[in-house]
Amino acid sequence: MEERYVGSMVLSGVGDAIGFKNGGWEFCNSGAQIHSEVKALGGISKIKVKLPKFRVSDDTVMHLATAEALVAKSADAAEEKEALYLTIASNYKECMKDMTGRSAGLTCRGHSYALQPQRPKGWHQPFEERGGGCGAAMRAIAEDLGELIAVSVESGRMTHHHPTGYLGSFASALFVSYAIQGKPMREWGAALMATLPQVQQYVKDEGRFVAENIAHWDYFTGKWEAYLKERGIEKGDSNPVFPEHYGVDERDAFYKSRSFKGWGGASGHDAPMIAYDALLGCGDDWEELCARGMFHSGDSDSTGVIAGACYGAMHGLNGVPLPNYKKLEYRDRLEECGRKLLVLSGLGSAQ
Repeated sequence: MEERYVGSMVLSGVGDAIGFKNGGWEFCNSGAQIHSEVKALGGISKIKVKLPKFRVSDDTVMHLATAEALVAKSADAAEEKEALYLTIASNYKECMKDMTGRSAGLTCRGHSYALQPQRPKGWHQPFEERGGGCGAAMRAIAEDLGELIAVSVESGRMTHHHPTGYLGSFASALFVSYAIQGKPMREWGAALMATLPQVQQYVKDEGRFVAENIAHWDYFTGKWEAYLKERGIEKGDSNPVFPEHYGVDERDAFYKSRSFKGWGGASGHDAPMIAYDALLGCGDDWEELCARGMFHSGDSDSTGVIAGACYGAMHGLNGVPLPNYKKLEYRDRLEECGRKLLVLSGLGSAQ
């Protein structure tokens, strides 16, 4: 279990760094070109993920900010949740100092700077009609369902207070949780849809901008319902169905068709969706996961973070070439967070 928790954190960083490639692959609008460049490098097994060519993006920096807050504060009691959220808010502000060359989104930057962790409720943010981006989706950590809902929603809407944004955070956290539990992947999407009413009830119970949140709720659910139906897994009791021809160009077209504005993975609904699609299609093959989830003409580091985290939660580092993670930036911090999160989950013991 420790290998899986550590693997989840480390491979989230690897998926980020590989999908990002210092912006060269994240902002490339041709999956075929990326695959050509990967081939020229000798294939995925030869890629040495290290500085300066493969730094992690803002996604991993904020993922670490969330994880390090979680392991520093217990969220078991209601009065302690305020302290947890203020610690997350403080970490988000602080990590903005580490964004040089990491392509941090304007939404994340703006809302992180607006957080006021020195004040009660200083982590609350107003509703944002344009806050449906994917920035929240890469930061979530697996916990029990009640805490998973609360922490993923609240950490998500610190920077993306819009259901399309923070539901991406929830979906990512839920999928990592399912990966840890060993739940069959074909069931994840249906289980997500079955759980969303609980998330909506949480938002209603919290009482902040409820009408605005509910008014924008159906975009996320509608996109996921359509995707699960197309894959034939809306009930979670059958294997996914993929097109007969589903190569690089076909995947680029499909990811784009599911996007908000033509950039696959750039929103909270389609970042976990593309990662899930890649996981469903790769089995336990890391190279195939990279091909589908990190080398495409969209927001490839965002989808890579989620795909890598889920793969690691299932397999640890098994099947991943050593050069892909041996010298990963912030590897030590990611590993330490993985070990501490295992203890926090109750599945491991402190050393």
